[in-house]
Amino acid sequence: MKVGANPVEIDIGDRREHISRGNHSDIRKFLPGASGRVMVSAEVGARNLTTVIAQLAPMAQTGYHRHTYSEAVTSLSGGVVVSVEGRRYRLRPYESIHIPAGCIHTAYGTSNIRPGLVHGAAASAEPEKEMVSASFPFIDRGIGSAGEDDPEFVSRLDLIEIYELSEGAFFRDLFASRYGSTGICGGYGEFNPGSSLPCHVHEYDESITIINGTAICEVAGKRYTVSDNDTVLVPRGRPHRFLNESRGKMAMVWVYAGDEPERELLKPAFCIGTEHCPCCRQESGN
Repeated sequence: MKVGANPVEIDIGDRREHISRGNHSDIRKFLPGASGRVMVSAEVGARNLTTVIAQLAPMAQTGYHRHTYSEAVTSLSGGVVVSVEGRRYRLRPYESIHIPAGCIHTAYGTSNIRPGLVHGAAASAEPEKEMVSASFPFIDRGIGSAGEDDPEFVSRLDLIEIYELSEGAFFRDLFASRYGSTGICGGYGEFNPGSSLPCHVHEYDESITIINGTAICEVAGKRYTVSDNDTVLVPRGRPHRFLNESRGKMAMVWVYAGDEPERELLKPAFCIGTEHCPCCRQESGN
């Protein structure tokens, strides 16, 4: 993590942050047995990044398919299974699987009653899929890990390192280039009451979904209240931070359109808006 009061100027054009509410009305069918909401994509100005909140219908498989880019699936609630070329993994809440480009996979909810809820991330702002007719030997990995020779990577909460990014804010990196992903990285963060991230900036777009509690999001002088799967798109070069001003815990799933997490810390004034950040020079026209 780099630290600096005056970051290097980044040409960010005229793109600004975008809030997609977790209950917005545009519900789409992504695959057989999977429907939900697109939260971040080219439609709202994102570059090289899409995130979705999807429901997996009980016991309904999405069908085998593949992509030309990295994809990560993070379980939020309900029973969730992801199968990669026959290797079947059960994901508990806030566990994740990264699926490399070209790997044939499917997903489904395991409950007979309750749909599985997942957060999906793709290293493309205009994602596409190829449905595949295929069969594979069945290998049940349960709640275990992927094998050394398997291309996928499964993040288990009891095995992923926890680090304190700032006082009271605890993070886990669930997928990144060190785990095999290309073009995206992301993870799970949990904030104690009164905690916050420092003001910072990235050189790539970011999607932040609030999956528990309520957060305050500050972006270059703007202040938003977000909760209940609300998702914030922060374009590269915009100073921002998240705060938990509530009495309960707050948690998020965050995804960057980059291979590894990287943040440059800024003065709080750049997020609050009392000082103009040099990284916003192109946007302001100065």
